[in-house]
Order: sequence, then C-alpha cells, then structure tokens
Amino acid sequence: MKPIRLMTLAPGHFHAALIQKRMIPGVATRNYVYAPLDADTATYVEKLASFNNRQENPTTWEIDLRAGQNWVERFHREQPGNVVFLSGRNRPKIDLMRLAVSNNLHVIADKPWVVEFTDFPKIEELYRETDLRDVLVCDVMTERYEVTNQLVRELVRDPSIFGKWQVGTPSKPALSLESRHYLMKTVAGQPLVRPWWWFDSGVAGESLADVGTHLADLALWFVSPDRMINYRSDIHHLAAESWPLLLSENEFCAVTGLAGYPPQLTSRAVNEQLYYAGNNTTTFTLSGVHVKIATHWEFEAPTGGSDTHTMIAQGTQSRVEVRQQPGNQPEVFITSLNPADHQELLRRLSNKCELMRGRLPGLAVVEVNSDIHLQIPDKLRTGHEEHFAMVMDEFVRYFHNPRAVPAWERANTLGKYYITTKAVEMARDKPPV
Repeated sequence: MKPIRLMTLAPGHFHAALIQKRMIPGVATRNYVYAPLDADTATYVEKLASFNNRQENPTTWEIDLRAGQNWVERFHREQPGNVVFLSGRNRPKIDLMRLAVSNNLHVIADKPWVVEFTDFPKIEELYRETDLRDVLVCDVMTERYEVTNQLVRELVRDPSIFGKWQVGTPSKPALSLESRHYLMKTVAGQPLVRPWWWFDSGVAGESLADVGTHLADLALWFVSPDRMINYRSDIHHLAAESWPLLLSENEFCAVTGLAGYPPQLTSRAVNEQLYYAGNNTTTFTLSGVHVKIATHWEFEAPTGGSDTHTMIAQGTQSRVEVRQQPGNQPEVFITSLNPADHQELLRRLSNKCELMRGRLPGLAVVEVNSDIHLQIPDKLRTGHEEHFAMVMDEFVRYFHNPRAVPAWERANTLGKYYITTKAVEMARDKPPV
C-alpha cells in the first residue's frame, strides 16, 4: 500500500501544524514544504519542531523546506509528493487547490476554500477537474468529530425521539447554530500569535465565511443527513447581517506580536481602532427548514473561558440542544415538547443510549428538571486539536479507497460554501439603516 507523501503549501494558519501533532499511519515521515520564506513559514516549522522535541509521544517529522520567492513555480515543476495540504491565507487557497489538481495531485484543504461569492464558481470548476484527473479533494471539517455534534446528528435522525423537523420561521428558526471565538488563545500549549493578514477580510474573509463554514456544514449534516443537497433549489437566503469587532492598537499588538498596524491594514483602522470583520448572522431555508447561523469574535475570553458552541434543534416531538457555559464542555440536552411525554422520552433515550454504548461506552441519561441530559464520560471527549489528526486518519482511508467518500459530500460542500459566501455578499450589499 503506497504511503501518502505530503506536500504542504504556504502554511500560514496554525491548523497546518495541527494535522501533524501526532504521526499519522499511512503518511510518510518526510514532508515537503513549499512556501514563502516569511514569518508564517517560520512559525509552522517551530510548531513541528516543538512536536518532535516534546517529552510525551514526540513526533518524528522530517521537513524538506523549499522556501523562497519562486515557491509556486518550484512546486509546479518538482512535485515530490502525491498529496497537497493547504492551511494558510484564505483568498488564494482555491487557486492553489486548482493548481494542485491540474497536476494530478490529491488535496486536503482546511476551511474555508472560498471567502467571496465571486470565487464560488471555482469550486464547481475544481470538481470538474477532479473528475477528469481522478483525484480527491477533501475539506477539513473537524466539528464532525466533536462528540456532542455526533450525538445531535444521531438524535435528530431518530423519529421516535425527535419526530420530524419543524419548519420554523425567520424569527423562530427550527435550527440555530452559534459559535463564539476569542482572538487570544493557547494552541499546543503555547500562546497563539496571529498573522497580520488574519485581520484583513480581503485575505482571511469575514467570520461567517471562515469559522461559519463549520456551522453551515453542521446545518447540512443535521437537517439533510446522507442526502445530496442542490444548492440552487434547496437553499434560499432570507437575511444576513455583519458588524465589526473594534480592536485597539494595543490589543492588535498583543495578539500579533507586531509593534503596530502594518501598512496593509491602515485603511481598516479609524481613530486608532481596527475594524475587524468578526461578527455575522444569516437566516436561510434548507430543504424548507428555517436555519439561523451566527459567528462572533471577541478579543479575550473571561478567566477560565474558551471558544463556545451552542445549538438548538426543534423537532415535532422534542427539542435537542447543545449548551456550553464559558470554561465548560458542551453538553447535550433533550426536552419533550409535551410535558406529559417526558417519561416516555426518557425511556426511549435510555434505550437509545444502550444501543450506542458499543461505540460510545459510558454514555448515560440523567434527568435535570424537565430536561434530559446526555451525560458524556471524559474518555469520549476529544479536543479541537485532536480532531485534526482524526480528519487525517479519515483522509488516509479515502486515499486508499476513494469509493468510501460519501456520495453527498461533494454536493454538500458546494451547499455550505454557497450558504457562507452568499450571506457575506448579502450583508455587505445591505443598505445602511
């Protein structure tokens, strides 16, 4: 069985290192890196070195660094590997993906593939080229490996527990997904230093087009599991909004390590405050179900806090929620819409847990007033950083057995990027109040 020989292109995002936080069976030790010789590349190399030199479970990665001004031309000419990994500046990503595929290379690319609606047609062009060249392109959807999201997907597919999806309304959607992120955080045990371009929406995109990709993916994963979505007929945008997070120059310097705003960002700074495109919401219908997704960024979490994710799904028999308090793990709660059915719902959930314990050992049902809490043991919890290795494990399986890729994956990838990029465009074109 041939190994994956990884080529990493322009690793500007810390996710580029996280897929190599542990050794991946089926992936060769040597990694070829084509990139500019800049601070982003140096940060990536430092992270891999820290993985190799840690005391517990050190990695053994080797790096063949081919950095310089002509890195794209050199990659196009040499290609010592068979798989390209991309996690860097967002706007150029889709063109690098197309370049790789045109050279018969498989691609695994971190979200987002596109951040502007004008680039959305490039994804369809990319897929046409993959068919001609018989190669894979895969998206890094880490949130699918979060146990609470897996439980929600299981519950909303069970009509005896959830019923059917309510239709909802624009003001009371049947599915609401919200994420809250913080600029100051710790990754792989070290304070995260963000590059300046992170704050340029022309390069990184607005928050809905970036982290909102996960929420759009989960919306499809929950509302239409295992079904191919036609974005032209199944998705209808209703509303979209955006507003900035204002950062002082001191806050910007604290999170980037720079001495001040670089020239590339001066047009986005007014009265010494940087306007960061960090907040978006959009409402749309997905196969007739009203959905709202919201992405928010703040500078720093409260003491002990971290990024949070919440979700509410409304069925005809019950409501399923993911609740997360700052600093705590996300939890799943189920509530019967008819209080008289509470005990029957409890019985059905208990039976459901019994069926799931083969792959989710220790899962338990606990009554909390009128709610039912799915108690998740710590051994089933995996953190955000571990999810990247799990994505790579799955990619290795797909690499050796392309027919294992779900039939709906391509159509739903188009669907999620249509949701995010069209909403960003709608919010930008919205007339001022």
